[in-house]
Amino acid sequence: MTSMPSADAIESAGLDVDTLNMTLEAIRDYVLHALPDDRLLQLDHDDECPLDVVRGMCSDELGIQLLFIPEEYGGMGGNTVDVYRVCEQMARLDVGVATSVLATFLGSDPIFFGATPEQQRKWLTEIAETGVLYAYGATEPDAGSDLAALRTTATPVMADGQVTGYRLSGRKQWISNGGIADKYTILASAPGGPSWFVLERGTEGFTQNRPEDKHGIRLSNTAALFLDDAFVPAGNLVGGVEGQGLIQAQKVFGYTRLMVAAFGLGAGWSALDRAIRYSTTRIQGGAPLSEKQGFTHKLIVPHAVRLEAARAVIEAVAARIDAGEGADGRLNTEGAIAKYTATEAGNLAADAAIQAHGGYGYTREYLVEKIKRDVRITTIYEGTSEIMEMTIARDRWQQHLKSAGRYYPERAAGLRALHARHADVGAETAALACEALAAVLDACRTGRLTRSQHVLFRLGELIAAAEVAGCFADRAAAAIEGSLPEKADHRFDATALAAMSRVFARDAAQKVACDGLRWVIGAGDPSGTGSTPVAASLGLDAVRAAQAGLIADMDHIADVLYGRAGSGSTPKD
Repeated sequence: MTSMPSADAIESAGLDVDTLNMTLEAIRDYVLHALPDDRLLQLDHDDECPLDVVRGMCSDELGIQLLFIPEEYGGMGGNTVDVYRVCEQMARLDVGVATSVLATFLGSDPIFFGATPEQQRKWLTEIAETGVLYAYGATEPDAGSDLAALRTTATPVMADGQVTGYRLSGRKQWISNGGIADKYTILASAPGGPSWFVLERGTEGFTQNRPEDKHGIRLSNTAALFLDDAFVPAGNLVGGVEGQGLIQAQKVFGYTRLMVAAFGLGAGWSALDRAIRYSTTRIQGGAPLSEKQGFTHKLIVPHAVRLEAARAVIEAVAARIDAGEGADGRLNTEGAIAKYTATEAGNLAADAAIQAHGGYGYTREYLVEKIKRDVRITTIYEGTSEIMEMTIARDRWQQHLKSAGRYYPERAAGLRALHARHADVGAETAALACEALAAVLDACRTGRLTRSQHVLFRLGELIAAAEVAGCFADRAAAAIEGSLPEKADHRFDATALAAMSRVFARDAAQKVACDGLRWVIGAGDPSGTGSTPVAASLGLDAVRAAQAGLIADMDHIADVLYGRAGSGSTPKD
């Protein structure tokens, strides 16, 4: 990650801050009115998508679809930061409904990134004016997330030597909005290569299966699609040229994975805030759970820290996309780090929220049980956590090799410069994480340890931890300097963010140094003779010394989360 983008970079496009705040409030009010807790629980029990709410949100009642559409096509022209904030808000309310709404914009993303100007004008204007629902038809039963292995075919239909259309045949699996969409973008293999096509509901030869009986997000319709020589006109080939589908899909991933990251963030905070509120009224041993360090420092504080670390990277990547850096998939790795960090953090926070509620949390009457089942999907769709680990590790491994091992030492130097300006944001400890990571990567290089796929994946985990620690330190420093953009989240003040950043950096440095040593030894010479030089280069003594003050910082964070005297914060409603 690079340093936190400037306020000007983030505010360069999109909604103004007042409009964004009004939009977030309108979404909250609309969904809370339409889906009170008892209806949420009943819909979840019945495995039913509230189509009235989804269509209402994408109509004149709320007009959320306008956020995603450029102004030239009748929309509001929201930028990536706006969309992240909206996705987080929707996921706080219900991940299933959020998935249904996002599915339309995921489904239209091939149009954004690959359609001709005429096609964009036609289809995007239609979304803005009518709220038409889309679905994204990429995943297949046997190919999963490997889009290059797709089997759906697009056979040209010829007339007078010209291609007049295509007949699509194949099957798509796990398609959000699959059973309720009005239009579908379908990835199929044409003679010129994988290509996207816009397919109308009701097309002959095109059918949808019954909704999947899912573990979670039961308020989202998910269904398989069947194509049996379904005809689409030649004008519905996105971009008008065959073979651009995988390129267009890669452009989509850097953006949509950030939105799923926002889902993990929103759902995680929804569960954790419920646990925080519950713990203020649950008396155990004569005092509320909120006053017991054994409760707060295990089930609340670490998860708040991880979620806010995830927010730091989400906001940084969103700003870079809005500044134009996301073209041609250049931020795919950063998007993968954001998704991996936020969805894993959200999943762990929701699990902790169940534990925090005790036996009540295990019952369907308490929404934390539903939130846990819902947020679990965020570690799977739009690329599993394991695919994220692979994406992260492969790219940064190449960076390490190309830079002759200088990639992370240079990051560490930048963090030490940040530490010189702000000694209280954890930048020095984040630098230790980067230096330890460089040593681990070099040990893997000399020992050729990445031949073990598991080691490569674990490197992805360590890389994410180190880079997010640096990003969090940047965000904490920006808060101290008063340079956080207006549209950034401002729940926590600069002092709280600095404490959270310090806690996260300590954890990252410990993870990289200790787990890195574990995998280097574990994948290397069974005799362990090569372990001593590696251990000496990891800075283990400095990493251990950096843990000083950890409990005091956790105490402060707990005070902030519970709005206790002197913390400068109040619990989230």
